[in-house]
Amino acid sequence: MAMKTKLYHKLQSTTTKNPQWNTLLRELANKSLFTNALSVYLQMLRSGAFPNAFTFPFALKSCAAVSLPTTGKQLHCHIIKTGCLLEPFVQTSLISMYCKCSLIDNARKVFDENPQSRKLTVCYNALLSGYALNSRVKDAVVLFCEMRELGVEINGVTMLGLVPVCGVPGNLGLGMCVHSFCVKFGLDMDSSIGNCLLTMYVKTGEIDCGRKLFNENPRKGLITWNAMINGYAQNGLANNVLELYEEMESKGVCPDPLTLVGVLSSCAHLGALSVGRKVERKMEDFGFGSNPFLNNALINMYARCGNLTKARDIFDGMPVKSVVSWTAIIGGYGMHGQGEVAVELFDEMIRSRIRPDGTAFLSVLSACSHAGLTNKGLNYFGVMERKYGLRPGAEHYSCMVDLLGRAGRLKEARELIESMQVKPDGALWGALLGACKIHRNVELAELAFERVIELEPTNTGYYVLFSNVYTEAGNLEGILRVRTMMRERKLKKDPGCSYVESKERVHLFFAGDRNHPQTNEIYKKLDELENLVKDLDGSKKNDHERREEYLDSMGVHSEKLAVAFSLLNTKKETEIVIIKNLRICRDCHLFIKLVSKIVYRQFVVRDATRFHHFKNGFCSCKEYW
Repeated sequence: MAMKTKLYHKLQSTTTKNPQWNTLLRELANKSLFTNALSVYLQMLRSGAFPNAFTFPFALKSCAAVSLPTTGKQLHCHIIKTGCLLEPFVQTSLISMYCKCSLIDNARKVFDENPQSRKLTVCYNALLSGYALNSRVKDAVVLFCEMRELGVEINGVTMLGLVPVCGVPGNLGLGMCVHSFCVKFGLDMDSSIGNCLLTMYVKTGEIDCGRKLFNENPRKGLITWNAMINGYAQNGLANNVLELYEEMESKGVCPDPLTLVGVLSSCAHLGALSVGRKVERKMEDFGFGSNPFLNNALINMYARCGNLTKARDIFDGMPVKSVVSWTAIIGGYGMHGQGEVAVELFDEMIRSRIRPDGTAFLSVLSACSHAGLTNKGLNYFGVMERKYGLRPGAEHYSCMVDLLGRAGRLKEARELIESMQVKPDGALWGALLGACKIHRNVELAELAFERVIELEPTNTGYYVLFSNVYTEAGNLEGILRVRTMMRERKLKKDPGCSYVESKERVHLFFAGDRNHPQTNEIYKKLDELENLVKDLDGSKKNDHERREEYLDSMGVHSEKLAVAFSLLNTKKETEIVIIKNLRICRDCHLFIKLVSKIVYRQFVVRDATRFHHFKNGFCSCKEYW
């Protein structure tokens, strides 16, 4: 406010001479006071002063920043009337304005109508960046080739405009050609271009190429570290994120909010609660405590690491809550099986006049599915398009199939698939397949499996899920048929693994793992627990109930090893949080339930779909999972 007042007084004392108006316009535009800058431009015209070539770049920049295409066209007319159109920086600003207002064809027309543009690198660069901004890949490449053919100088700004179009999946070949060009002409030594190339590789999934560039960079700035950290995070390589962040800290590089968002997302993925807490403390130390993006990431991290109370405290303490904030906390309650609370929060968000987006609806639909709130979920799905004009995507339909399927309404789930306005994907048929497993509908499961492997033939999870359908039905012939299919296609089941944190260190266990330093003690403890569970259960478990664990030929499931390890290494009052990469099986679910009663401890298990809170022989999922 003080800045605006100061500039206002400056305006009041300004004469009608162009230099003073232009100086004021420049100050306002550079301080991102774009609306004020346009108001000053109008006052300039009313005062009788005439704009010149130094006026228009700042007016056009302000117009582009607040996306006012009509005003931009009016400025274009003023430029023509004042005879400033041939000025290089006016041309460049005009092209950029049209590009940023998504009027790319107008930008091209400005470029084509001025022969001088074809000789100026700045004009080419402006249009090239515009093509990249508007995802016009082919046009960008053709324009770059035209520059080379005409002998127009290519500089670092040119490459910064071209490289981003190569970061789209499927454009890796083009990106490698651009990279070669940069190396040939020494442009890759520019740190901005190097960072841009690194980002291109990680966006296309070529994380090793990105890491190679990172390692070869002798002058790594914060932007370089962020590009690599967030590249790992976007590709699901959470362990690499935490390792690189530790290295970054050891070299004395100070993080910024972008760094910490990437680290928090990885903490959420791994369940690395202690690292997440350190990041929260660092936020306070660096004055990032009020950053809304970081607070949203903190809500997600604490919720996914099992501490829903802390997630809610952060949410409640936010002075301004965006739809992302609401979605994070709603999703957290949904994952923990507290669908009723998630629904209350969603309704409160609506009352607060926060308009839900597709992601918010996905969170509340998922919460309804996990809690068995079938009618509530159907109601939300109905108002999504009818009231908010949001067309459901495949992910929303998958949620609805899961919702209906878990409730045993398999016929309705299949009818919904047949009536869909979008093409069914693998996840949708997979949701139906999962529902068939729960309700032991072998016939419909066979149809769902046939569809899902057409779409995702190498996804081993669906083969295992289908095998479990046959397991539940006691159909050994079916199990062998699925295994033969996997063997013929050279597919291997993803190994089950579980993470557990102890003394600020994450311990990883695989199914049948014998590599941990405490292996002997862990298996001894597990044997004791198995015997106690057998006595408490009061009956010999039939082979059918344990078949999932024995038939996979992997030995003891990872979550059982994590339970035994945790009991050996934590105090009696400590809550034990375990993160598992696959869905927990019935045998392990029953095992942990009974162990919680035997040892008087609370276990929180996050599997591939949701949280299970075990206490005194009960689970929060109420067997609805």
